[in-house]
Amino acid sequence: MTAKILVVDDDPLVADSLAVFLRRRGYEVSVETDSRRALKHLKDAPDTDLLLTDVNMPGLDGFDLLKQARKVDENLVVVMLTGYGTIESAVKAMRQGAEDYVTKPILDEEMVLTVERALKRRRLTEENEALRRQLNRSLALENLIGSDHRIRKIYETLATVAQTRATVLITGESGTGKSMIARSIHHASPRRDKSFVEVNCGALPETLLESELFGHKRGAFTGADADRLGKFLRADGGTIFLDEISTASQGLQVKLLRILQERSFERVGGDEAVSVDVRVLLATNSNLRVDVEEGRFRADLFHRINVVSIDIPPLRTRPGDIPLLADHFLRRYCEENSKEVLEITDDAMVQLVDYEWPGNVRELENSIERAVVLCRSSELTLEDFPPEITNASELTGNGLQFRPDGRTVMPLKKALETPEKEIISATLASVNWNRQKAARLLDINRTTLFNKMRKYELLEIKRGGKRRPRPEGLKTED
Repeated sequence: MTAKILVVDDDPLVADSLAVFLRRRGYEVSVETDSRRALKHLKDAPDTDLLLTDVNMPGLDGFDLLKQARKVDENLVVVMLTGYGTIESAVKAMRQGAEDYVTKPILDEEMVLTVERALKRRRLTEENEALRRQLNRSLALENLIGSDHRIRKIYETLATVAQTRATVLITGESGTGKSMIARSIHHASPRRDKSFVEVNCGALPETLLESELFGHKRGAFTGADADRLGKFLRADGGTIFLDEISTASQGLQVKLLRILQERSFERVGGDEAVSVDVRVLLATNSNLRVDVEEGRFRADLFHRINVVSIDIPPLRTRPGDIPLLADHFLRRYCEENSKEVLEITDDAMVQLVDYEWPGNVRELENSIERAVVLCRSSELTLEDFPPEITNASELTGNGLQFRPDGRTVMPLKKALETPEKEIISATLASVNWNRQKAARLLDINRTTLFNKMRKYELLEIKRGGKRRPRPEGLKTED
């Protein structure tokens, strides 16, 4: 099915040239030079797949059109085009739901890549929506909101593994949402109508944990005045989630191995085997392979629980998801606190994106909730967030940061720019400045490479005594 694209630019020459370029590549393209007519077009043609819109237009500008267009179709993919790009406007565009932000003049190959990626995003969004409709509506999936390819891969894995009874090991740092993943698997499985029982293995001493999991017979130990069923029996027919499994003792690990292999166990103080039908999900923020090598975790149990592994990436490695998560939590806590929907200022959002988030999504959620509760205006500003976030980037004009102890340091992001430029330059030189080959070697897409070349002024560089010509592209100006 041919993808449908709407091009919006108040300059007819720019709009028409872009439309001709895209039609030659097989797309069905419509053109509007007035943003209000463009909005009517979207309402009349709800099957539009992609909106390419200029930012600076009279009346309804690109950002306003983006907001209104997403109300018409929340899955509409939008790419912003501008001749005056800034970090703040790019953050604003992404925060409001734009898929990409392209600065003019636009090169042909860059436009092709941008359109292909945006349309792929549209297809993935539709697939994700279909998956979400299959999951229990009462299950919150906020920790998986995002466009990062690893998060989309987790969605795909959830859809497949949920229908089985396979044991799943969920790994990731604290605060990334391991418990939520376990609940997602249960609620998307045929066991959704049975119990979901969660046990934090690190929260109980060893003597109590065994009784908590397997139950005990009356008189098994001092204080055991009555029989106790235990968590495994309470989860019979459903799912049990063992969090912080790396803290389990060697003795408990042996019993867990047995129940996984034989689907039976013995209660504390009892000698009768109790059969149980339960699916086991486990989680840890520890590296179990290292624990096995160092003798802290049984190798046979590790191989038995590592049937399907889901690793949740930390939030600091997917900064592009931070605006999406922040807006989600913003709407949620505005509603819970009976406040009108607020907005996060561009300065504050830039700071949120730059922050490392050692507590991951949990820390971001708590920070947004705190800001909403304390906010006294219609916007969340830097002053509404904790000092560890707002002070993270108090930089001087040359990029240096002053510490409380008087030392002066350079942010890691700034310090890495010089070696990054050298690596990119050397890679380009090694492939005779072929950007496609260089991007493949650097394991990045060509758009990212192009943007970095522009940042480091590598688009025009002497090669063999001659200045390398600028590639031919769309001669568009705002």
